[in-house]
Amino acid sequence: MKTREGTTPWPTEVADRYRAEGLWQGRTLGDAFAAAASRHPERIALVNGDLSLTYAEVHDRVEACAARLIERGLAPDDRVVVQLPNHWTFVVLTLACLRVGVVPVMALPAHREHELRHLISASEAVALVTPDTLRDFDHLALARALRASSPTVREVIVLGDVTDQPDTVSLTALCAPSDDATRGRTLPTPDAADVAVFLLSGGTTGLPKLIARTHDDYLCNILLTSPPAAVDRDTVYLATLPMGHNFPLACPGILGTLLAGGTVVPLGSPRPERAFAAIERYGVTHTAAVPAVVASWLDHAGAVGFDALRSLRVLQVGGARLADELAERVVRGLPGTLQQVFGMAEGLINVTRLDDPVEVVVGTQGRPVSPFDEVRVVDETTGREVAPGEPGVLLTRGPYTPRGYYDAPEANARSFTPDGFYITGDIVRQRPDGNLVVEGRSKDMINRGGENISAEEVENLVYGLAAVRLAAAVAMPHDTLGETVCLFAVLHDGHALDLGSVRAHFDRAGVAAFKRPDHLVTVDELPLTKVGKIDKKALRERLAAERTTELAASDGLVR
Repeated sequence: MKTREGTTPWPTEVADRYRAEGLWQGRTLGDAFAAAASRHPERIALVNGDLSLTYAEVHDRVEACAARLIERGLAPDDRVVVQLPNHWTFVVLTLACLRVGVVPVMALPAHREHELRHLISASEAVALVTPDTLRDFDHLALARALRASSPTVREVIVLGDVTDQPDTVSLTALCAPSDDATRGRTLPTPDAADVAVFLLSGGTTGLPKLIARTHDDYLCNILLTSPPAAVDRDTVYLATLPMGHNFPLACPGILGTLLAGGTVVPLGSPRPERAFAAIERYGVTHTAAVPAVVASWLDHAGAVGFDALRSLRVLQVGGARLADELAERVVRGLPGTLQQVFGMAEGLINVTRLDDPVEVVVGTQGRPVSPFDEVRVVDETTGREVAPGEPGVLLTRGPYTPRGYYDAPEANARSFTPDGFYITGDIVRQRPDGNLVVEGRSKDMINRGGENISAEEVENLVYGLAAVRLAAAVAMPHDTLGETVCLFAVLHDGHALDLGSVRAHFDRAGVAAFKRPDHLVTVDELPLTKVGKIDKKALRERLAAERTTELAASDGLVR
């Protein structure tokens, strides 16, 4: 199948409007990077450990890598599953694919056979790009097995030592500087309306769906998110989240930094010791994190001080709702400005502005980056718009929000309205100033005896307890009430917590009694999804697997 055949196009009159307004520029991402490289040839574009590459050097490697891909038989519209750690080769390979119209499918390092087999099949990928080993897992052996069982995969491209492996291709060699065989070669160029990249749908249920982002709409995404984050030629962007994820890739992230003339620093882990050292060494000005990472950074900074972070200007936090208490700690303690980011790979990006009042930065998840982003908040049952300020399901459409998943008619019927609004599944309130407050996911609402409780609200209240480092509230099945509130909590070292103390804290806060947790489970760590979000599906599965009576006896279920 040709990629465009599986996409849902924007209506012609809508696309014409976006072009007339300059939102879609008719430029490919490859052209946009080439223009940036031409403007800033001697500036440092990419730093990875001891390797430092200027824009001219990165552009040279991109052109050479693109030529080598074509030489190996890849062609425009071919799909390539990219499963790489945060490394300079990810940047060069991605830009090379964008240059010639090969479409990267952005897998994550944590994916295994189940997910990769699905992505290969769904995209009809002709190649798989992988590390040889990572965190003691043999990715190369898995890639070979996947190729052997796939009717489409021809190439296995490997980051690592593959000089003695005749059945694989070295990614490092593909990304080497130009030579006589590649220099000056005429290369194909995609159209701006072509699919540039496949992102993966989020959430924790089912296998990911493919999100087809065109050059037009993804460049729009990047250019709209860059000014609110103050990304410019002086930006030094530390990428600690998986680089194939939309947030660090293009909001504005890696691509936004490169198009502005700044410097990208890939880092393989967000662990505070490594992140703080990199921020200090490279003078990092911008980075992005998820709330769980922010909590660990705050703890580390409390132990070692904040001096290593003095260059930091903007800390973007997204991927999940940042609890107000954690947001306040960031504002009070960490250098730079907190920017809350609430968005999705399917499109819409909301951010707090760097000059917003503290109340907005701490208490909201921002507002759309474009006046052309259309937002509706509707009742989950009736589909009608709710009263201003009331919670409801967020629907959206706009110039960088595709109108459907790739080749997924059943999912599209569930996830998109007939008039093109994406049904996000997020429960939000829209304030009079346009900022959104995320109340949770529609599936993350707990129905306790007919009373709907936002898990996010419970978690925000719990973070007011000094003992709690991380918290997750989930629904626990109950014979009488249907569901009760189960709180999983990770505690700070040296602290203890019991259910009575939690409930007393809720009482002191003046919260309705039905919102108090019914059950408390303290754990050493919370499970995370592959992009670093708390995996509530895993927590719910844990509860389902354990007998309610055993939990009640051990932890004191309150009825």
